[in-house]
Amino acid sequence: MKKIAVFLICTTLSISCSDDFVDVTPPYSINSETFFNSEEDFQNALIGSYDVLQATYVNVIMGEIASDNVNAGGESPTDVIGWQQVDRMIHTPVNSNIRDLWNFNFAGLQRAAFIIENKDNIEFEGKDQIIGEVLFLRAYFNFELVKWFGPIPIKPDGKFELGEEVTTPRSPVEEVYAYIESDLIQAIENLAINSVEIGRVNQMAARALLGKVYLYQEKFDLAADQLNTVINSGNYHLYGTQGDENYADLFEFIAENGPESVFEIQYTGVEGAGFGCLQCSEGNVMVGFSGVRGYTGPVYESGFGFCLPRQEAYDAYTSNDLRRDVSILDIEDWAAETNATYNIGNQDPVTGHTGYYNRKYIPRNNDNQPDPNLTQPNNYRAIRYADVLLMAAESLNRGNINDNLARTYVNQVRNRAGLSDVQDSGSQLLDIIYNERRLELMGEGHRFFDLVRTGRAQQFIDGFTAPKNNLFPIPEEEIQFSQGNWTQNPGY
Repeated sequence: MKKIAVFLICTTLSISCSDDFVDVTPPYSINSETFFNSEEDFQNALIGSYDVLQATYVNVIMGEIASDNVNAGGESPTDVIGWQQVDRMIHTPVNSNIRDLWNFNFAGLQRAAFIIENKDNIEFEGKDQIIGEVLFLRAYFNFELVKWFGPIPIKPDGKFELGEEVTTPRSPVEEVYAYIESDLIQAIENLAINSVEIGRVNQMAARALLGKVYLYQEKFDLAADQLNTVINSGNYHLYGTQGDENYADLFEFIAENGPESVFEIQYTGVEGAGFGCLQCSEGNVMVGFSGVRGYTGPVYESGFGFCLPRQEAYDAYTSNDLRRDVSILDIEDWAAETNATYNIGNQDPVTGHTGYYNRKYIPRNNDNQPDPNLTQPNNYRAIRYADVLLMAAESLNRGNINDNLARTYVNQVRNRAGLSDVQDSGSQLLDIIYNERRLELMGEGHRFFDLVRTGRAQQFIDGFTAPKNNLFPIPEEEIQFSQGNWTQNPGY
Protein backbone atom coordinates (compact mmCIF):
# COMPACT_ATOMS: atom_id res chain seq x y z
CA MET A 1 0.00 0.00 0.00
CA LYS A 2 2.40 2.64 -1.27
CA LYS A 3 0.54 5.76 -0.23
CA ILE A 4 1.61 8.84 1.67
CA ALA A 5 0.02 9.08 5.08
CA VAL A 6 -2.38 11.98 5.41
CA PHE A 7 -3.38 11.32 8.98
CA LEU A 8 -0.46 11.69 11.35
CA ILE A 9 -0.77 11.32 15.10
CA CYS A 10 2.28 11.48 17.33
CA THR A 11 2.65 9.24 20.32
CA THR A 12 2.28 11.03 23.63
CA LEU A 13 4.94 8.92 25.30
CA SER A 14 7.62 11.61 24.89
CA ILE A 15 7.90 11.53 21.10
CA SER A 16 7.12 14.91 19.62
CA CYS A 17 6.45 16.05 16.09
CA SER A 18 8.66 18.61 14.42
CA ASP A 19 7.07 21.22 12.17
CA ASP A 20 8.07 19.29 9.08
CA PHE A 21 6.43 16.12 10.41
CA VAL A 22 2.92 17.47 10.85
CA ASP A 23 1.44 20.91 10.31
CA VAL A 24 -0.52 21.96 13.38
CA THR A 25 -1.09 25.59 12.48
CA PRO A 26 -4.71 26.89 12.51
CA PRO A 27 -7.21 26.29 11.03
CA TYR A 28 -6.04 22.64 10.86
CA SER A 29 -7.74 21.21 13.94
CA ILE A 30 -8.39 17.53 13.29
CA ASN A 31 -8.25 15.42 16.45
CA SER A 32 -9.74 12.17 17.71
CA GLU A 33 -12.96 13.97 18.70
CA THR A 34 -13.61 15.57 15.31
CA PHE A 35 -12.24 12.69 13.22
CA PHE A 36 -13.59 9.14 12.61
CA ASN A 37 -16.94 10.33 11.35
CA SER A 38 -16.73 8.77 7.89
CA GLU A 39 -15.38 5.70 6.15
CA GLU A 40 -12.75 7.92 4.54
CA ASP A 41 -11.54 8.99 7.99
CA PHE A 42 -10.99 5.37 8.98
CA GLN A 43 -9.22 4.60 5.70
CA ASN A 44 -6.90 7.59 6.11
CA ALA A 45 -6.18 6.68 9.74
CA LEU A 46 -5.37 3.13 8.63
CA ILE A 47 -2.87 4.50 6.11
CA GLY A 48 -1.35 6.54 8.93
CA SER A 49 -0.92 3.39 11.01
CA TYR A 50 0.73 1.48 8.19
CA ASP A 51 2.96 4.47 7.51
CA VAL A 52 4.90 4.02 10.75
CA LEU A 53 5.98 0.57 9.57
CA GLN A 54 8.33 2.30 7.16
CA ALA A 55 10.30 3.63 10.15
CA THR A 56 10.92 0.10 11.39
CA TYR A 57 13.91 -0.12 9.04
CA VAL A 58 15.85 0.65 12.22
CA ASN A 59 14.59 -2.58 13.84
CA VAL A 60 16.07 -4.59 10.98
CA ILE A 61 19.48 -2.98 10.70
CA MET A 62 19.89 -2.83 14.48
CA GLY A 63 18.83 -6.47 14.79
CA GLU A 64 21.59 -7.46 12.36
CA ILE A 65 24.24 -5.26 13.98
CA ALA A 66 23.41 -6.68 17.43
CA SER A 67 23.94 -10.22 16.14
CA ASP A 68 27.03 -12.13 15.09
CA ASN A 69 26.16 -11.73 11.41
CA VAL A 70 27.60 -8.32 10.59
CA ASN A 71 29.88 -5.43 11.50
CA ALA A 72 28.33 -2.01 11.96
CA GLY A 73 30.52 -0.50 9.20
CA GLY A 74 29.94 3.11 8.09
CA GLU A 75 32.52 5.79 7.37
CA SER A 76 34.45 5.42 10.62
CA PRO A 77 34.26 3.75 14.06
CA THR A 78 32.23 6.75 15.27
CA ASP A 79 29.78 6.93 12.34
CA VAL A 80 26.28 6.50 13.86
CA ILE A 81 27.86 5.95 17.23
CA GLY A 82 24.77 4.24 18.64
CA TRP A 83 25.11 1.40 16.13
CA GLN A 84 28.84 1.13 16.79
CA GLN A 85 28.13 0.74 20.51
CA VAL A 86 25.53 -1.95 19.87
CA ASP A 87 28.00 -3.82 17.65
CA ARG A 88 30.47 -3.91 20.57
CA MET A 89 27.69 -4.56 23.12
CA ILE A 90 28.69 -1.46 25.09
CA HIS A 91 25.46 0.49 24.55
CA THR A 92 23.89 2.42 27.42
CA PRO A 93 20.49 4.05 28.11
CA VAL A 94 21.85 7.19 26.39
CA ASN A 95 21.69 6.03 22.78
CA SER A 96 19.67 7.88 20.15
CA ASN A 97 19.27 4.81 17.95
CA ILE A 98 17.82 2.74 20.77
CA ARG A 99 15.55 5.68 21.53
CA ASP A 100 14.35 5.52 17.91
CA LEU A 101 13.30 1.90 18.45
CA TRP A 102 11.22 2.92 21.45
CA ASN A 103 9.74 6.05 19.89
CA PHE A 104 8.85 4.71 16.47
CA ASN A 105 7.14 1.59 17.76
CA PHE A 106 5.19 3.47 20.40
CA ALA A 107 4.15 5.95 17.71
CA GLY A 108 2.81 3.05 15.65
CA LEU A 109 0.77 1.48 18.42
CA GLN A 110 -0.53 4.90 19.45
CA ARG A 111 -1.89 5.54 15.96
CA ALA A 112 -3.54 2.12 15.95
CA ALA A 113 -5.04 2.75 19.37
CA PHE A 114 -6.76 5.94 18.16
CA ILE A 115 -8.63 3.91 15.55
CA ILE A 116 -9.59 1.15 17.98
CA GLU A 117 -10.80 3.74 20.50
CA ASN A 118 -13.21 5.16 17.92
CA LYS A 119 -14.24 1.95 16.19
CA ASP A 120 -17.88 2.21 17.35
CA ASN A 121 -18.41 5.75 16.06
CA ILE A 122 -20.03 4.69 12.81
CA GLU A 123 -20.85 1.54 10.85
CA PHE A 124 -19.85 0.86 7.24
CA GLU A 125 -19.09 -2.11 5.07
CA GLY A 126 -15.51 -3.26 5.48
CA LYS A 127 -15.00 -1.78 8.94
CA ASP A 128 -14.28 -5.18 10.49
CA GLN A 129 -11.42 -5.65 8.03
CA ILE A 130 -9.93 -2.28 8.98
CA ILE A 131 -10.18 -3.07 12.69
CA GLY A 132 -8.56 -6.45 12.08
CA GLU A 133 -5.64 -4.82 10.31
CA VAL A 134 -5.25 -2.24 13.06
CA LEU A 135 -5.25 -4.94 15.75
CA PHE A 136 -2.53 -6.73 13.82
CA LEU A 137 -0.47 -3.55 13.59
CA ARG A 138 -0.81 -2.81 17.30
CA ALA A 139 0.26 -6.39 18.04
CA TYR A 140 3.21 -6.05 15.66
CA PHE A 141 4.47 -2.86 17.30
CA ASN A 142 4.00 -4.26 20.81
CA PHE A 143 5.83 -7.44 19.81
CA GLU A 144 8.79 -5.43 18.58
CA LEU A 145 8.83 -3.48 21.84
CA VAL A 146 8.69 -6.54 24.09
CA LYS A 147 11.45 -8.22 22.05
CA TRP A 148 13.77 -5.26 22.51
CA PHE A 149 12.83 -3.93 25.94
CA GLY A 150 10.96 -6.63 27.87
CA PRO A 151 8.31 -5.21 30.24
CA ILE A 152 6.56 -2.24 28.66
CA PRO A 153 3.59 -0.10 29.70
CA ILE A 154 0.26 -1.29 28.30
CA LYS A 155 -3.32 -0.14 28.79
CA PRO A 156 -6.61 -1.92 28.03
CA ASP A 157 -7.50 0.62 25.32
CA GLY A 158 -3.88 0.89 24.20
CA LYS A 159 -3.85 4.69 24.01
CA PHE A 160 -1.70 6.82 26.29
CA GLU A 161 -2.28 10.39 27.37
CA LEU A 162 0.45 12.82 28.29
CA GLY A 163 1.32 12.38 31.96
CA GLU A 164 0.28 8.74 32.24
CA GLU A 165 3.92 7.68 32.11
CA VAL A 166 4.15 8.66 35.80
CA THR A 167 1.27 6.39 36.81
CA THR A 168 1.15 3.52 34.29
CA PRO A 169 3.62 0.78 35.25
CA ARG A 170 5.68 -1.37 32.95
CA SER A 171 3.66 -4.58 32.64
CA PRO A 172 5.35 -7.95 33.08
CA VAL A 173 6.37 -9.68 29.87
CA GLU A 174 3.71 -12.35 30.39
CA GLU A 175 0.97 -9.70 30.43
CA VAL A 176 2.38 -7.99 27.35
CA TYR A 177 2.36 -11.26 25.44
CA ALA A 178 -1.21 -11.98 26.58
CA TYR A 179 -2.21 -8.54 25.28
CA ILE A 180 -0.52 -9.25 21.93
CA GLU A 181 -2.18 -12.65 21.69
CA SER A 182 -5.60 -11.13 22.36
CA ASP A 183 -5.13 -8.54 19.61
CA LEU A 184 -4.05 -11.17 17.09
CA ILE A 185 -6.86 -13.59 17.94
CA GLN A 186 -9.36 -10.78 17.41
CA ALA A 187 -7.58 -9.76 14.22
CA ILE A 188 -7.86 -13.29 12.84
CA GLU A 189 -11.62 -13.20 13.43
CA ASN A 190 -11.95 -9.96 11.44
CA LEU A 191 -9.45 -10.37 8.62
CA ALA A 192 -10.07 -11.78 5.18
CA ILE A 193 -8.03 -14.85 4.26
CA ASN A 194 -6.56 -13.00 1.26
CA SER A 195 -5.39 -9.39 1.27
CA VAL A 196 -8.02 -6.92 0.08
CA GLU A 197 -5.24 -4.78 -1.41
CA ILE A 198 -1.53 -5.37 -2.06
CA GLY A 199 0.46 -4.63 1.07
CA ARG A 200 -2.44 -4.94 3.52
CA VAL A 201 -2.37 -7.75 6.06
CA ASN A 202 -4.67 -10.74 5.91
CA GLN A 203 -5.68 -13.55 8.22
CA MET A 204 -2.67 -15.68 7.31
CA ALA A 205 -0.27 -12.88 8.23
CA ALA A 206 -1.96 -12.60 11.62
CA ARG A 207 -1.74 -16.36 12.14
CA ALA A 208 1.95 -16.33 11.20
CA LEU A 209 2.67 -13.55 13.66
CA LEU A 210 0.63 -15.27 16.37
CA GLY A 211 2.59 -18.46 15.74
CA LYS A 212 5.81 -16.51 16.13
CA VAL A 213 4.56 -14.93 19.36
CA TYR A 214 3.73 -18.39 20.71
CA LEU A 215 7.14 -19.72 19.64
CA TYR A 216 8.92 -16.94 21.51
CA GLN A 217 7.06 -18.05 24.65
CA GLU A 218 7.81 -21.74 23.94
CA LYS A 219 4.12 -22.55 23.57
CA PHE A 220 5.04 -25.07 20.92
CA ASP A 221 1.64 -26.77 20.42
CA LEU A 222 -0.10 -23.44 19.88
CA ALA A 223 2.70 -22.17 17.61
CA ALA A 224 2.63 -25.30 15.46
CA ASP A 225 -1.17 -25.07 15.07
CA GLN A 226 -1.07 -21.50 13.78
CA LEU A 227 1.96 -21.99 11.54
CA ASN A 228 0.61 -25.24 10.07
CA THR A 229 -2.62 -23.42 9.25
CA VAL A 230 -0.63 -20.91 7.21
CA ILE A 231 1.31 -23.69 5.48
CA ASN A 232 -1.80 -25.76 4.74
CA SER A 233 -3.69 -22.75 3.38
CA GLY A 234 -1.99 -23.23 0.03
CA ASN A 235 -1.65 -19.46 -0.30
CA TYR A 236 2.16 -19.48 -0.33
CA HIS A 237 5.12 -21.32 -1.75
CA LEU A 238 8.88 -20.91 -1.78
CA TYR A 239 9.78 -18.52 -4.56
CA GLY A 240 11.72 -20.18 -7.34
CA THR A 241 10.03 -23.56 -7.00
CA GLN A 242 7.11 -23.04 -9.38
CA GLY A 243 6.62 -21.84 -12.93
CA ASP A 244 9.30 -19.62 -14.43
CA GLU A 245 10.35 -18.12 -11.09
CA ASN A 246 14.07 -17.73 -10.48
CA TYR A 247 15.21 -18.02 -6.86
CA ALA A 248 17.99 -15.49 -7.52
CA ASP A 249 15.23 -12.87 -7.98
CA LEU A 250 13.72 -13.36 -4.51
CA PHE A 251 14.93 -9.99 -3.21
CA GLU A 252 14.63 -8.14 -6.51
CA PHE A 253 11.75 -5.80 -7.32
CA ILE A 254 10.13 -8.44 -9.53
CA ALA A 255 9.42 -10.71 -6.54
CA GLU A 256 7.94 -8.10 -4.21
CA ASN A 257 4.56 -9.09 -2.77
CA GLY A 258 5.09 -12.49 -4.35
CA PRO A 259 4.07 -16.00 -3.31
CA GLU A 260 6.63 -16.15 -0.50
CA SER A 261 5.50 -12.90 1.11
CA VAL A 262 3.30 -13.45 4.17
CA PHE A 263 3.76 -9.93 5.51
CA GLU A 264 5.69 -7.34 3.54
CA ILE A 265 6.36 -3.73 4.48
CA GLN A 266 5.87 -1.42 1.51
CA TYR A 267 8.31 1.30 0.44
CA THR A 268 8.44 3.76 -2.43
CA GLY A 269 11.06 6.02 -3.97
CA VAL A 270 8.68 8.65 -5.36
CA GLU A 271 9.16 11.17 -2.55
CA GLY A 272 12.48 12.61 -1.42
CA ALA A 273 13.68 12.47 2.17
CA GLY A 274 16.24 14.16 4.39
CA PHE A 275 18.32 13.50 7.47
CA GLY A 276 16.21 15.94 9.47
CA CYS A 277 13.40 13.40 9.65
CA LEU A 278 14.46 9.91 8.62
CA GLN A 279 11.23 8.45 9.99
CA CYS A 280 9.34 10.63 7.49
CA SER A 281 10.89 8.83 4.52
CA GLU A 282 8.59 6.74 2.34
CA GLY A 283 11.69 4.85 1.21
CA ASN A 284 13.62 2.07 2.91
CA VAL A 285 16.37 3.96 4.73
CA MET A 286 18.12 0.71 5.68
CA VAL A 287 18.81 -0.05 2.02
CA GLY A 288 20.71 3.17 1.37
CA PHE A 289 22.62 2.79 4.61
CA SER A 290 23.60 -0.77 3.61
CA GLY A 291 24.85 0.15 0.14
CA VAL A 292 28.45 0.05 -1.08
CA ARG A 293 30.30 3.29 -0.30
CA GLY A 294 31.28 5.34 -3.35
CA TYR A 295 30.05 2.65 -5.72
CA THR A 296 30.09 3.13 -9.47
CA GLY A 297 29.20 0.22 -11.70
CA PRO A 298 26.30 -1.91 -12.94
CA VAL A 299 23.18 -3.16 -11.13
CA TYR A 300 23.65 -1.35 -7.83
CA GLU A 301 23.73 2.20 -6.47
CA SER A 302 26.07 3.58 -3.81
CA GLY A 303 25.28 3.85 -0.12
CA PHE A 304 26.80 4.41 3.30
CA GLY A 305 28.44 1.02 3.89
CA PHE A 306 26.74 -0.13 7.09
CA CYS A 307 25.63 -3.64 8.12
CA LEU A 308 28.58 -5.52 6.62
CA PRO A 309 28.42 -9.35 6.72
CA ARG A 310 31.39 -10.93 8.46
CA GLN A 311 33.74 -13.48 6.97
CA GLU A 312 32.41 -16.09 9.39
CA ALA A 313 28.86 -15.46 8.18
CA TYR A 314 29.94 -15.85 4.56
CA ASP A 315 31.86 -19.01 5.38
CA ALA A 316 28.84 -20.48 7.20
CA TYR A 317 27.44 -21.36 3.76
CA THR A 318 28.73 -24.29 1.77
CA SER A 319 29.93 -23.39 -1.71
CA ASN A 320 26.93 -25.13 -3.31
CA ASP A 321 24.36 -23.27 -1.16
CA LEU A 322 22.48 -20.96 -3.53
CA ARG A 323 21.60 -18.69 -0.62
CA ARG A 324 25.16 -17.46 -0.13
CA ASP A 325 25.34 -15.30 -3.24
CA VAL A 326 21.70 -14.22 -2.95
CA SER A 327 22.34 -13.06 0.62
CA ILE A 328 25.89 -11.67 0.51
CA LEU A 329 27.73 -9.65 -2.12
CA ASP A 330 31.49 -10.24 -2.28
CA ILE A 331 32.51 -6.79 -3.47
CA GLU A 332 36.04 -7.75 -4.49
CA ASP A 333 34.83 -10.56 -6.74
CA TRP A 334 32.06 -8.35 -8.11
CA ALA A 335 34.45 -5.49 -8.87
CA ALA A 336 36.86 -7.84 -10.63
CA GLU A 337 34.00 -9.23 -12.71
CA THR A 338 32.36 -5.93 -13.66
CA ASN A 339 35.10 -3.27 -13.30
CA ALA A 340 33.00 -1.56 -10.64
CA THR A 341 34.77 0.78 -8.23
CA TYR A 342 34.05 1.55 -4.59
CA ASN A 343 35.42 3.13 -1.44
CA ILE A 344 36.28 1.60 1.91
CA GLY A 345 35.12 3.48 4.99
CA ASN A 346 35.43 2.18 8.55
CA GLN A 347 38.54 -0.02 8.81
CA ASP A 348 38.23 -0.84 12.50
CA PRO A 349 39.00 -4.57 12.91
CA VAL A 350 35.96 -5.09 15.17
CA THR A 351 33.26 -3.00 13.47
CA GLY A 352 34.69 -2.12 10.06
CA HIS A 353 35.01 -3.19 6.43
CA THR A 354 34.75 -6.91 5.67
CA GLY A 355 34.58 -7.00 1.88
CA TYR A 356 30.97 -8.17 2.03
CA TYR A 357 27.58 -6.43 1.76
CA ASN A 358 23.99 -7.42 2.56
CA ARG A 359 22.88 -8.20 -0.98
CA LYS A 360 19.25 -8.68 0.03
CA TYR A 361 18.93 -5.05 1.03
CA ILE A 362 21.36 -2.89 -0.90
CA PRO A 363 20.30 -0.29 -3.48
CA ARG A 364 19.44 -1.48 -6.98
CA ASN A 365 19.39 0.86 -9.96
CA ASN A 366 16.04 2.65 -9.97
CA ASP A 367 14.52 6.08 -10.58
CA ASN A 368 13.98 7.05 -6.94
CA GLN A 369 13.89 10.70 -5.92
CA PRO A 370 16.63 12.60 -4.00
CA ASP A 371 18.15 11.99 -1.53
CA PRO A 372 18.51 8.60 -3.27
CA ASN A 373 20.31 7.06 -0.31
CA LEU A 374 17.21 7.64 1.84
CA THR A 375 14.41 6.83 -0.58
CA GLN A 376 15.13 3.33 -1.82
CA PRO A 377 11.91 1.51 -2.82
CA ASN A 378 12.96 -2.01 -1.74
CA ASN A 379 10.19 -3.64 0.29
CA TYR A 380 11.04 -5.48 3.51
CA ARG A 381 9.84 -9.08 3.71
CA ALA A 382 8.92 -9.02 7.41
CA ILE A 383 7.51 -12.57 7.41
CA ARG A 384 8.50 -14.91 4.60
CA TYR A 385 7.04 -18.34 3.93
CA ALA A 386 10.51 -19.85 4.45
CA ASP A 387 10.51 -18.33 7.93
CA VAL A 388 7.07 -19.84 8.58
CA LEU A 389 8.31 -23.28 7.54
CA LEU A 390 11.35 -23.06 9.81
CA MET A 391 9.35 -21.71 12.76
CA ALA A 392 6.89 -24.57 12.31
CA ALA A 393 9.74 -27.06 12.13
CA GLU A 394 11.24 -25.70 15.33
CA SER A 395 7.88 -25.84 17.13
CA LEU A 396 7.23 -29.41 15.98
CA ASN A 397 10.70 -30.52 17.07
CA ARG A 398 11.06 -28.68 20.37
CA GLY A 399 7.51 -29.56 21.35
CA ASN A 400 8.15 -33.27 20.62
CA ILE A 401 5.18 -33.13 18.29
CA ASN A 402 6.27 -34.48 14.90
CA ASP A 403 9.90 -34.70 13.79
CA ASN A 404 8.93 -36.23 10.44
CA LEU A 405 6.88 -33.19 9.50
CA ALA A 406 9.54 -30.86 10.92
CA ARG A 407 12.15 -32.54 8.75
CA THR A 408 9.88 -32.22 5.70
CA TYR A 409 9.64 -28.46 6.23
CA VAL A 410 13.40 -28.11 6.70
CA ASN A 411 14.12 -30.10 3.56
CA GLN A 412 11.79 -27.91 1.52
CA VAL A 413 13.89 -24.90 2.49
CA ARG A 414 17.16 -26.75 1.89
CA ASN A 415 16.07 -28.13 -1.47
CA ARG A 416 15.18 -24.66 -2.72
CA ALA A 417 18.75 -23.66 -1.80
CA GLY A 418 20.12 -26.55 -3.88
CA LEU A 419 20.96 -28.75 -0.88
CA SER A 420 20.10 -32.37 -0.23
CA ASP A 421 17.67 -33.73 2.36
CA VAL A 422 18.66 -34.30 5.97
CA GLN A 423 17.53 -37.39 7.85
CA ASP A 424 18.23 -36.29 11.43
CA SER A 425 15.80 -36.08 14.32
CA GLY A 426 15.78 -34.94 17.94
CA SER A 427 18.52 -32.58 19.09
CA GLN A 428 20.52 -33.09 15.88
CA LEU A 429 17.56 -31.91 13.85
CA LEU A 430 17.14 -28.92 16.15
CA ASP A 431 20.76 -27.90 15.54
CA ILE A 432 20.08 -28.09 11.80
CA ILE A 433 16.93 -25.97 12.17
CA TYR A 434 18.87 -23.31 14.07
CA ASN A 435 21.56 -23.28 11.40
CA GLU A 436 19.03 -23.16 8.57
CA ARG A 437 17.35 -20.17 10.21
CA ARG A 438 20.64 -18.30 10.22
CA LEU A 439 21.49 -19.14 6.61
CA GLU A 440 18.00 -18.60 5.25
CA LEU A 441 17.29 -15.35 7.12
CA MET A 442 20.75 -13.78 6.90
CA GLY A 443 20.49 -9.99 6.72
CA GLU A 444 16.80 -9.85 7.66
CA GLY A 445 17.08 -8.84 11.32
CA HIS A 446 16.04 -12.08 13.03
CA ARG A 447 19.33 -13.66 14.16
CA PHE A 448 19.84 -11.69 17.39
CA PHE A 449 16.40 -12.57 18.72
CA ASP A 450 16.75 -16.22 17.69
CA LEU A 451 19.94 -16.42 19.74
CA VAL A 452 18.46 -14.63 22.75
CA ARG A 453 15.19 -16.58 22.91
CA THR A 454 17.05 -19.92 22.67
CA GLY A 455 19.70 -18.99 25.25
CA ARG A 456 22.62 -19.12 22.79
CA ALA A 457 23.49 -15.41 22.46
CA GLN A 458 26.43 -15.39 24.87
CA GLN A 459 27.92 -18.33 23.00
CA PHE A 460 27.95 -16.54 19.64
CA ILE A 461 27.96 -12.76 20.17
CA ASP A 462 31.21 -11.12 21.28
CA GLY A 463 30.73 -8.89 24.31
CA PHE A 464 27.26 -10.26 25.06
CA THR A 465 26.54 -10.83 28.74
CA ALA A 466 23.40 -12.66 29.85
CA PRO A 467 20.97 -11.76 31.22
CA LYS A 468 21.86 -8.07 30.84
CA ASN A 469 22.06 -8.03 27.04
CA ASN A 470 18.97 -10.17 26.57
CA LEU A 471 17.17 -6.82 26.64
CA PHE A 472 18.09 -3.31 25.59
CA PRO A 473 17.99 -0.42 28.04
CA ILE A 474 14.93 1.78 28.36
CA PRO A 475 15.97 5.18 26.93
CA GLU A 476 17.16 7.44 29.74
CA GLU A 477 14.66 10.12 28.73
CA GLU A 478 11.78 7.72 29.35
CA ILE A 479 13.05 6.86 32.81
CA GLN A 480 13.25 10.57 33.58
CA PHE A 481 9.81 11.34 32.14
CA SER A 482 8.29 8.61 34.30
CA GLN A 483 9.70 10.30 37.40
CA GLY A 484 10.86 7.00 38.82
CA ASN A 485 7.72 5.07 37.90
CA TRP A 486 9.76 2.91 35.50
CA THR A 487 12.97 1.27 36.65
CA GLN A 488 15.80 0.56 34.24
CA ASN A 489 16.40 -2.93 32.85
CA PRO A 490 18.93 -4.89 34.97
CA GLY A 491 22.60 -4.24 34.25
CA TYR A 492 22.12 -0.78 32.77
